[in-house]
Amino acid sequence: MGEEVDAQEFSRADRTRHREKVRRCLDVFARMLRDAHFDTDDPMVGLEVELNLVDESGDPALKNVEALERIADPDFVTELGQFNLEINVPPGKLRDGALSTFEKTLRSSLNDAEQKSSEVGAHLVMIGILPTLAEGDLGIDSITPNPRYRLLSEQIMAARGEDITIAIGGPERLGTTADSILPEAACTSFQIHVQTSPEQFAAYWNASQAISAIQVALGANSPYLLGKELWRETRIPLFEQATDTRSEELKAQGVRPRVWFGERWINSVFDLFEENVRYFPALLPITDDEDPLEVLEDGGVPHLSELRLHNGTIYRWNRPVYDIAAGVPHLRVENRCLGAGPTVADMMANAAFYFGLVRHLAESERPLWSQMSFSAAEENFHVAAEHGIETQVYWPGVGQVRVTELVLRKLLPMARLGLEAWGVPDEECARMLEIIEGRCLSGVNGSEWFTRRMHDRSDLDRYDALRTTLGEYREQMHANRPVHTWE
Repeated sequence: MGEEVDAQEFSRADRTRHREKVRRCLDVFARMLRDAHFDTDDPMVGLEVELNLVDESGDPALKNVEALERIADPDFVTELGQFNLEINVPPGKLRDGALSTFEKTLRSSLNDAEQKSSEVGAHLVMIGILPTLAEGDLGIDSITPNPRYRLLSEQIMAARGEDITIAIGGPERLGTTADSILPEAACTSFQIHVQTSPEQFAAYWNASQAISAIQVALGANSPYLLGKELWRETRIPLFEQATDTRSEELKAQGVRPRVWFGERWINSVFDLFEENVRYFPALLPITDDEDPLEVLEDGGVPHLSELRLHNGTIYRWNRPVYDIAAGVPHLRVENRCLGAGPTVADMMANAAFYFGLVRHLAESERPLWSQMSFSAAEENFHVAAEHGIETQVYWPGVGQVRVTELVLRKLLPMARLGLEAWGVPDEECARMLEIIEGRCLSGVNGSEWFTRRMHDRSDLDRYDALRTTLGEYREQMHANRPVHTWE
């Protein structure tokens, strides 16, 4: 989301020209998928973590620009809200110990960033939604001063034509409105990237969709928003509502939302890019001078800037990515369904479980998605977001089953086989998956821990309890012990 763009207004001619260019990019992309060489020989994986900034009392600190100046590390960038940062971890190969390298890199970088950002009164917190956020923190004045963010907010609000309504149930109920997309800034995620060939992309994306519910149930870490206990992974409905460009009438007509699980299993990565172009008008109709067909026919690699920018404004929970590294194009699945935190150890375990399980399922002789309707996968996903680690899901050959039982009996062995296929060292594999096993056996993830501690403090003012619990959470986060071991 943080790609730089200039502040500007768009004319009708801009939108017409952009639509034509996006379709030209799509045609060139189709030709590349048939004829071009993609980087597929030795797939890379990568991670991104979005972070919150808080002050000494645990309230949001609107200081990301000042914090970045002190951190002075190009791996850290801004995000939508002034209380957000993001760290991009350099990619690696799983067979070369990437998981351990990611873990060391993240811990070192985050510890250094915490020390430097604290000099301006800002402390890092990895959690799916900062529980101490209040409605006053989500106004337009909290937006990061990058023209893209304000432009994106303006375009979404203009397309919608009215304020955004946030309505989420759960143990308690929340109803509020917003005059910008700032509520989206409350959602901080842990994003996992896996590179794949054009031929295998559909299998990896389908597998990612099928297991997203399991990931969300095990990793739920967003139980509170604006002082209310809501879904165990409240990020999911909040993100879906906060960037919705549709009026109530368009929703009733069945117009597709921009935050989207999808509606079908796919046969090619082209299916997703083509859907994005066919179903969604451009939010940022910025057009450059590249002729992608000319570049391709001259032996170059087209950037397809318009197609990529458009793709970046459609928020699939598993997003297709076209990118270029060292002059060679490649494809990635960007898995976006998990919230940040609670610890680096927990996030690495979540990543290992995903990498192992998605590979095993993607390369199975009988695809899981041939045995499961897409609507069942989508229903699993939202039920898991609401109920977290206590969720029951539908699974082929099993029927309705508790997520923890399914993981312990079937999915952990699959994930182990997948990690072995990646070449992950045995010790690394065992250490990461033992965290997932411990979480299942104890029934404790980030959301369960946080809500239980909050219930223990039910006699306190709600925000005092949230600040106190968040302070305890931060201490445990820095200790880097998996959340199921917290006392």
